[in-house]
Amino acid sequence: MDKNFQEEPFIGIIKFTPPLYKQRYQFIKDLVGKYKPKKVADLGCADCTLLQMLKFCSCIEVLTGLDICASVMKENMHRLSPLPGDYLQPAERPLTVTLHQGSVAHKDPCMLGFDLVTCIELIEHLEQSELKKFPEVVFGFMAPRIVVISTPNSEFNALLPGKALFRHPDHKFEWNRAQFQSWALETARRYDYSVEFTGVGHPPTGMENVGFCTQIGVFVRKYPQTSESAQSEKPTEAVYKTVFRAVYPSLKDEKYLKNAVLSEVIFTAQNIKRSLLDRLMAEHEEYNDDPVERKFQFQPSRNCFSEDLGKPVVEKSMEPFVDGNVVYVPLTTIFSFPKVKRLCGTFEKLCKFIAGKVTLSSDGSAVMFNTELENEEN
Repeated sequence: MDKNFQEEPFIGIIKFTPPLYKQRYQFIKDLVGKYKPKKVADLGCADCTLLQMLKFCSCIEVLTGLDICASVMKENMHRLSPLPGDYLQPAERPLTVTLHQGSVAHKDPCMLGFDLVTCIELIEHLEQSELKKFPEVVFGFMAPRIVVISTPNSEFNALLPGKALFRHPDHKFEWNRAQFQSWALETARRYDYSVEFTGVGHPPTGMENVGFCTQIGVFVRKYPQTSESAQSEKPTEAVYKTVFRAVYPSLKDEKYLKNAVLSEVIFTAQNIKRSLLDRLMAEHEEYNDDPVERKFQFQPSRNCFSEDLGKPVVEKSMEPFVDGNVVYVPLTTIFSFPKVKRLCGTFEKLCKFIAGKVTLSSDGSAVMFNTELENEEN
């Protein structure tokens, strides 16, 4: 550092953009994007802000929060509930969000099987007796694939205004980088993890020697945990209290899948019907035909289907047609559209899901629409 450099000008003007807590949460979100964990637990979840952010990550199917203070979670847990839009358009992946009240110094079988465990600004709030038990609970018992621990870097405190000792009155300690790394390396060694150190909250130019404002350790388990070893560590009974649980609607649930299939089938069939009728009307006007009720056989053309529906290969048996006042849209045509096929998987499931829900031809091969109803709509 320059001997003539004065620290005073930085006192009171340290400002992080975006705010430091958002940088910590973005770090976790980026890590989720990299490793794609399916089951994530946030220890010390407090107001559930990180959980609310992670629920939008498409890879996560199980999201769990743990905190010693139930009241803070209860005040904010409504943010983790499904929204009306989640029921109108269920996601393809399942998602269960659960909040538990309990201490990170205690073992509970509900915390087994996680891919990623986050401990954001948690350990500095632990009493010495809790901190002593913490590694065995998280790394020994839970043994997730990845553990992320963030904690204040006390070396940065000299740049923060009005910090006599600790950054928060509830902090029991604040480590410098050497102390945190010593603890982390020993913990990683004992439980067969590797650990890399980084952080968020860059220091001002000229003060780089103090390091990040928040120091972070990313622990990755070296060897897969066997199911036998996990089972042998299970306590006989649960010690956490569940305060919230939400199961999001998903296309993995056949009830929601049937509704999604039905909606997509009706949407697709109606678009095909409109394309057919528009084409026939254009031909009628072009040739000035008399409006005689007759059967029109549909001939596929490039403009027959709307662009957003795609252009499936139409075989003769798949051609929609008009007979009198009725439009017939073959199920094979509907099934040929990518989204319908992706939802159903098989043609047999398509038939099963829409049975009794739409009007079908006598042989069950086509969806039927009345052209008179089309005219009334217009």
